[in-house]
Amino acid sequence: MPARTTNDVARKIFLIATEESGDRLGANLMKVLRQRLGGAVRFEGVGGQQMAREGLASLFPIEKLSIMGLAAVVKQLPKILRLIRETAEAVTAASPDILVIIDSPDFTHRVARRVRARDPSIPIVDYVSPSVWAWRPGRARAMLGYVDHVLALLPFEPEEYRRLRGPPCSYVGHPLTGQVGVLRPGVDEQKRRDEPPPVLLVLPGSRRSEIRHHMAVFGETLGRLQAEGMSFELVLPTMPHLLEAVREGIKSWPVQPRIVIGEQEKRAAFRIARAALAKSGTVTLELALAGVPMVTAYRTGAIEAWVLLRAIKVKSVILANLVVGENVIPEFLQRDCSPEKLSQALRDVLNDSPSRRRQLDAFAGIDKIMSTGSQPPGVRAADIVLAALRKSRRAS
Repeated sequence: MPARTTNDVARKIFLIATEESGDRLGANLMKVLRQRLGGAVRFEGVGGQQMAREGLASLFPIEKLSIMGLAAVVKQLPKILRLIRETAEAVTAASPDILVIIDSPDFTHRVARRVRARDPSIPIVDYVSPSVWAWRPGRARAMLGYVDHVLALLPFEPEEYRRLRGPPCSYVGHPLTGQVGVLRPGVDEQKRRDEPPPVLLVLPGSRRSEIRHHMAVFGETLGRLQAEGMSFELVLPTMPHLLEAVREGIKSWPVQPRIVIGEQEKRAAFRIARAALAKSGTVTLELALAGVPMVTAYRTGAIEAWVLLRAIKVKSVILANLVVGENVIPEFLQRDCSPEKLSQALRDVLNDSPSRRRQLDAFAGIDKIMSTGSQPPGVRAADIVLAALRKSRRAS
């Protein structure tokens, strides 16, 4: 490979994001990098609509990788492997000043390993750590061979990388911290939180497969609560592309929810909610930041559950529990995800119980735990990317 130069021409940055959440992170990163470099930057890579708005022409539509479930992945494996190969070839052909891989480790890390093998002079930054602290911890040590720096969204992750002897890792902040103002109630919304009947959110998941696994048990749970004399106003936030699946799933529910659609309506619902029944995932952190006590559940297919339950290395799979450092949020996985157990736990968080108060006390400290000081997450991330780029140039 030819030696890398240190001239002052526009920097070429290659980014790879294959999911909507990564696309949002990538777009914000691109915006800040352009500001930091005074416009002297060119972007190439893979991304979605938001990165396209920032000037990225994606190598392929990221929808090609919207594949859920083990059986579907196996069926599409030849296509996935071809896209990994073609993306790695595009990176080395472009010879960028730096490669930023964003989340989606099953895809992006395979690309990064190929790039490192072909051109070790290209620095590689990984934006969003894989869950090495939860399962397959050996990945952290392996990443030393092809990742120069990890940008963490969760405050406990840098210490985990030190413990696991992985690459340097810096906490840059979670994008949800920038949404606190629209997640927390104003005066009138707080009054609604405290008034009867309590607003109960139900959040069955952000993917069709998750909705399919959770709708029946959630419906039975809510029917049980109602039969026991609990009154509540049920609200189900969802996105437009999931509306049909949600409507199909609630047909058999004995209690019909009010469906709200889109991010703005979802946040409005969070601001008046007293409690939530949620599928485990990032939404638990969103609810914690909003100050909404919750009961969490997770069901998946038998094969995937068998693999996950044997691989998980943490005491809780609930993201909010891991961030606050306590198992304050009840979680019911697989067989434990039953109407009997869920309804009892929900009754506790709807009422002024010790379980509810314990969650609220823990959530009160979450701002301090997740603070990034005066710098927003996108700015911290961009500064570390630029530092990695400068370090590489000094060494060349």
